[in-house]
Amino acid sequence: HIFCFHTELSGANINADNNIVTMAGTELGADILAAVAARIEENNKRNYIDLQELIKTTKFTKQEIKMMYRGFKQECPDGSVNEDTFKEIYEKFFPYGNATSYAHHVFKAFDVESTGSISFRDMLVSLSTLLHGTLYEKLIWTFHVYDLNGDGVITKTEMGNVVVAVYELMGIILKPPTGSGCHLDYLPKRRDSVTVDITALSWMSPSSLPCMEMSARQLRDNVEMVFNRLDTNQDGVLTREEFVNSCLQDPN
Repeated sequence: HIFCFHTELSGANINADNNIVTMAGTELGADILAAVAARIEENNKRNYIDLQELIKTTKFTKQEIKMMYRGFKQECPDGSVNEDTFKEIYEKFFPYGNATSYAHHVFKAFDVESTGSISFRDMLVSLSTLLHGTLYEKLIWTFHVYDLNGDGVITKTEMGNVVVAVYELMGIILKPPTGSGCHLDYLPKRRDSVTVDITALSWMSPSSLPCMEMSARQLRDNVEMVFNRLDTNQDGVLTREEFVNSCLQDPN
């Protein structure tokens, strides 16, 4: 009798466990479906183009928006630009440098909602600022490029990282530091990132060719000079207001 009771109890436990598993599986399936539905709805909202809203939000005309949208859909049929595609665009304009880091920083500034892709609206709003915005508005946008972790301030290391990305984009070789007196957090660890074919730059006049090499010490001096000039209260970080106001007041 004890054995029979134990068997019945075990069977009841197994049935109960099966019911729990079934219920959990059902709830999990419902959660997955809800997440998928929310993602689809989010994508639909991002891909939906409200022409009147874009006319009010940006400084483009109705005809300009329509023309750019046709081009955008032709290049990006799914309605968004990912980071790899964004980098490929920069590589076409700067074929003799390394566009990876700079494209990454600018991509994050365009991706205002941090979704990992740029919608047509994201692109249009940023382009409107860069092409038709006031100097103040352009500086606000530029601040977001330098504020790499989005905490509302720019550190010297963050500025250094962006400056390095610009130099690499332009094809300037950053020479590794010599000795122990010039340690830089933002100096690229890879040394094969940039090679420059000077003859390929024949479209530039000899007098306009930049110095194609830069030492770690020169890099550090350039970053510190600019940062210290903008850091008016010398607290080691640049707030948005400090960055914008310093740039507006500095003619250089």
